[in-house]
Amino acid sequence: MGSTYTIFMFVLLFVMMYFFMIRPQRKQQQQHQEMMNNLKKGDEVVTIGRLHGVIDSINTEDKTVTLDCDGVYLVFDINAIGRVLSPATTVKTEKKVVVDENKETTTEEDNSTEEKSEDVESTGKHTIV
Repeated sequence: MGSTYTIFMFVLLFVMMYFFMIRPQRKQQQQHQEMMNNLKKGDEVVTIGRLHGVIDSINTEDKTVTLDCDGVYLVFDINAIGRVLSPATTVKTEKKVVVDENKETTTEEDNSTEEKSEDVESTGKHTIV
């Protein structure tokens, strides 16, 4: 009777460890891998060393990413990306196309913003627009 109770307790302990430790860790790894697969140029990211930057280019062969950190370009292993602060935005612009002299039709185009423009203030500081 005592040995079956001990075996039952070990099985129960393993099941509890699975649901409280192993399963959430696998979900977190899966979410991180999905984030890595969705990285693209223009995403604002934070590395695991807490360095903030914007993705300038991604090399899938070498599994590296080049970050633009206020004009300084740094190359990191793609696994060094800790999180994405804001993904690259998609801007919709409206373009008018003249079909006839009396008719105008409008079409929408998706232009992905790849780089952010910077304005230089009179003090010499850079502000991101």
